Amino acid sequence: MNTRQHETADPNLNVTAPIEEQPAVSSSSDSDLTPKTPHPSEDSAEVERKFPGRLVLKPLHEQVIVITGASSGIGLVTARMAAAAGAKVVAAARNEEALKELVAELEGNGQHAAYVVADVGSEEEVQRIADTAIQKFGTFDTWVNNAGVSIFGQAMEVSTEDMRRMFDTVYWSVVYGSKTAVRHFKQRGVPGALINIGSIFGDRGVVIQSTYSSAKFAVHGWTENLRMELEKEKAPVSVTLIHPGRIDTPYNEHAQSYLDKQPVHRGMIYPPEAVAEAILYTAEHPKRDMFVGSQARLGALFGNLVPRLTDKAFEWIMFRGQQSHERPSHPRQSSALYEAGYGMHERGTNEGFVRGGSLYVKASKHPAVSAAAVVGVGTLIWALAKRKK
Repeated sequence: MNTRQHETADPNLNVTAPIEEQPAVSSSSDSDLTPKTPHPSEDSAEVERKFPGRLVLKPLHEQVIVITGASSGIGLVTARMAAAAGAKVVAAARNEEALKELVAELEGNGQHAAYVVADVGSEEEVQRIADTAIQKFGTFDTWVNNAGVSIFGQAMEVSTEDMRRMFDTVYWSVVYGSKTAVRHFKQRGVPGALINIGSIFGDRGVVIQSTYSSAKFAVHGWTENLRMELEKEKAPVSVTLIHPGRIDTPYNEHAQSYLDKQPVHRGMIYPPEAVAEAILYTAEHPKRDMFVGSQARLGALFGNLVPRLTDKAFEWIMFRGQQSHERPSHPRQSSALYEAGYGMHERGTNEGFVRGGSLYVKASKHPAVSAAAVVGVGTLIWALAKRKK
């Protein structure tokens, strides 16, 4: 029998931090530099005439955004960046101490925030996140399914109990959050954004993270199927799948490890701000997919075009490329699989090269400009080659 340990509590004891009503703080965001999608504040008939059939999402500074897994890593960075752009933030995680600190920080900056202590592996607790957002702010406009945890170990060595628990957090939480968000957006009749965080390993399998990779494959499949059904019925929901590459967060420190050496990212790594940038862009602009880093895009591409070659490359590289050379692995009981991990850390203790951002994300935000640049460079190269002749 599975003995999963969900963190349950009396909802009356999971109090959100008090919120003082004050004007939302507006600040510049990445979207200020991009062509604006029309927003619901415009005359709806005019919007429909200019952009027939297009979902129109609110600008970020008018939004209430729910973020799961907000106590560290990608979720923490996204919460801070969203609040800085003027959004009201509802942060959810299991670590209450970290959530209290986050909300106090944001409110100290004159921003609006609330928190919910919740284990997203429980459907009832996911619903309580939505209830809190509605109670505090009257609605929510974007829901980000970000919570996650991994297991490092060879497939045949990982216990079934650990696998089931991880699926609760990585896959079922996305199902619960998606259903909760879609019901809300349909009931209110105003378009909202559902943003699910996938993975490079949801597009392509990898050694020693078989459970995590399988769960992310399930997240990708769920998101694609849900998107098509909602699009067919013309539901007011933008559904986006984010495909991060390897990101510098406490992901490896929180993971359950069956390895002798500590799990780490080695090689090229992207900052969590690059993922947050993609999330917040798609909160305002309906987009099917956003890949964070060419690493993520190429991994999916090569996995489809030359799968056998990719198998061999991963077998050769990824056993060594996901473990520290020197550090022993943390004990399993210190992982965040069953209990909340440490919070308020954006970065991890990885051993790779951390890039300053993702050019692929920036290019995805400006596809027309990027295409024109590629054409321009191609034309210049052709002209120079012709002159040499």
